[in-house]
Amino acid sequence: MKRKSERRPNWAAAPPCSRRCSASSPGVKKSRSSTSQERHRLDLQDDLYLDITDRLCFAILYSRPKSSSNVHYFSIDNELEYENFYADFGPLNLAMVYRYCCKINKKLKSITMMRKKIIHFTGSDQRKQANAAFLIGCYMVIYLGRAPEEAYRILMCGATSYIPFRDAAYGSCNFYITLLDCFHAVKKAMQYDLLNFNSFNLDEYEHYEKAENGDLNWIIPDRFIAFCGPHSRTRLESGYHQHSPEAYIPYFKNHNVSTIIRLNKRMYDAKRFTNAGFDHYDLFFADGSTPTDAIVKEFLDICENAEGAIAVHCKAGLGRTGTLIACYLMKHYRMTAAETIAWVRICRPGSVIGPQQQFLVMKQASLWLEGDYFRQKLRGQENGKHRAAVSKLLLAVDDISINGVENQDKQEPELYSDDDEIHGVTQGDRLRALKSRRQSKTNAIPLTLVPQREGRKRNALQQMPLMALWYSHCSAASAHPSRFVFIIIFCRTEPLSVLPFSPVCLYFMVDTVLSLSKYLSLKNYKKCIPLSMSPLLLCCLPCLG
Repeated sequence: MKRKSERRPNWAAAPPCSRRCSASSPGVKKSRSSTSQERHRLDLQDDLYLDITDRLCFAILYSRPKSSSNVHYFSIDNELEYENFYADFGPLNLAMVYRYCCKINKKLKSITMMRKKIIHFTGSDQRKQANAAFLIGCYMVIYLGRAPEEAYRILMCGATSYIPFRDAAYGSCNFYITLLDCFHAVKKAMQYDLLNFNSFNLDEYEHYEKAENGDLNWIIPDRFIAFCGPHSRTRLESGYHQHSPEAYIPYFKNHNVSTIIRLNKRMYDAKRFTNAGFDHYDLFFADGSTPTDAIVKEFLDICENAEGAIAVHCKAGLGRTGTLIACYLMKHYRMTAAETIAWVRICRPGSVIGPQQQFLVMKQASLWLEGDYFRQKLRGQENGKHRAAVSKLLLAVDDISINGVENQDKQEPELYSDDDEIHGVTQGDRLRALKSRRQSKTNAIPLTLVPQREGRKRNALQQMPLMALWYSHCSAASAHPSRFVFIIIFCRTEPLSVLPFSPVCLYFMVDTVLSLSKYLSLKNYKKCIPLSMSPLLLCCLPCLG
């Protein structure tokens, strides 16, 4: 269980930092008649400045500063904001870490700020202080090459403390993730190539993590996708977006996904994935609960033998999904339970909820041991033995580890009723609804510029609504191809002077179209004629006048 504060006891061991009392700022005239108010102000916390580099500084300020010729202040408190489910408030997601790092690098490289001190400041909100410290700590680890402990030590100057992060469950919390856990998670993600901002696709991350676009995130690049559970058909119901299996198939095929693992009750027919060439497995356990040892073992077996990437889902793709992917991370990357939870939440906020956190702590030792056996046996098979032989041997190793070690970490599962999963509104339903109802916010930092289309292609796109309107009025008629030849003329947008025919010829075409209605037997065609002619008549007005 994590402590509820991150207070550093030894001021002398901390890096150089400066403190300035917010109540005694220069230039503020003290009033003799307000002794009690002054005493109250002096009791407030001091402003804090922490030097990160010779030009970069982090500050906690209790009044808004002004930039000068030598100092540039900026804040991201209202720019990069965590979208909470309940009382959770961080850590910020991977896209926001990327945006922040780009922002810092841009400011440090700016010619206009070359001689300025860059100060990232945050205000009095403790939740925003924690997220601001998380961002600049990640920058130190990713771009400055600082060790997680060093970045943490710099931020914990003196008596400074930051509130730890909690889960997305409703109600009280008894497990917390610290800044140090997050920094270790980021460091190990870089070490194992789970995080590489040189190849990070910001547009794709921010597009697909939205509920209306699929609500999916990569936890391990090219290996694990966590996504919300598909439904029988695509629709908006009960406050959240529902997507059919067919909505995911093109993306999965383009990203080498070979296996789908479902952890919740059946909301769609698995054949819709298997008929498209995917392997599909069901490993059901109740919403909000922890998996059995047998489910963990089977999940790991499936993943270790899958040819391509694996897409895992439950209802919201947060609790059960994050828990089993975290088991894989602990086994194969030897991350601690806290580091694993931190990384999964950085990739997909809200993951791993309630008792699932303590479950991962209890499974850490046995999963590490299983991972050691796995890597040892794998190294023994590197000389080219057939994959099937390796898989059989590894399965035997898993049996040994499960029988020999896992019983020591056994936890009695909480009792849940399948009735709630099938007939009631569960935790996953509520989390999905909350995420889907969020209002989409404008990106604070511009996305990668998209090249403009060529002029002629853009004009063609502008003409599409007119053509669609014409066809929609004609859809009831069994049209003959010869009757649609006029659409080419009607949809032209060039000036009259560049038409490939004379005004006299154009007038003849108008007359022909007007007389065409005599020969049409279907009333639907007669309705199409005036609508189709309107663009043409506008072009004819100069020559007819």
